Amino acid sequence: MDVILLNDVEKLGLRGEVVHVADGYARNFLLPRKLAERATPAKVAELEKRDAQRARHEAASADQAEAIADTLRKTVLTFDVQAGPTGTLFGSVTSTNVADEIWRTRKIRVDRRKIGLDDSIKRIGRYAIPITLFEGVEVEVKTLVVPEGGELPPEEELAAMEAAEAAEEAARLEAEGGGAADASADEELIEVADELEETSEATSEAAPDELDETPEMHEAERPDDEFDLIADQALERPGEEL
Repeated sequence: MDVILLNDVEKLGLRGEVVHVADGYARNFLLPRKLAERATPAKVAELEKRDAQRARHEAASADQAEAIADTLRKTVLTFDVQAGPTGTLFGSVTSTNVADEIWRTRKIRVDRRKIGLDDSIKRIGRYAIPITLFEGVEVEVKTLVVPEGGELPPEEELAAMEAAEAAEEAARLEAEGGGAADASADEELIEVADELEETSEATSEAAPDELDETPEMHEAERPDDEFDLIADQALERPGEEL
């Protein structure tokens, strides 16, 4: 099935692209989640018309690229996003978001694949995003990712927030590792207990034989009983002296 992506989908494509996918993947995942729509002839024609209109605002020569670069150097993109207390975004800012914002604010079209984001932005902060406009013409666009309804903290506070999050993550990993160590210790204790139990059973089985020998040894070591026996024999033979 051919679909038009309504959002960037990792390992599949960028928003606005027409891609071919398995019918089941489209029906069970992409379409229900509003990540794509069916690529009908009318939808594809509308998409091509829009891209053609925007293409007229894209640099077609080095001179045009330099003029666009001058404009973008004066541009500051701002994204108001939902973020947690340590500055982590509940979503992300992608190259598609950057291209859309440049178009919205400056009516300049840039190729999303030439926006230098190795990965999407996942924290609030100040960024300088490199963009290749034409061969040999690059520009960095200042970008602010601001917590929704708030202000962007100073760099020192941003660094402290990131360090706090890193410490929390390290503590979590250590706790998980400690749990594994405890489990290993428990297994060792169980093995020791099993060995002690086996030793105890072996001792119990051997005990009766040892007890059978003990009375004989004790009788041999009882001098009083032996003396009594000699005395009785002497009384039976009165002519003999003790």
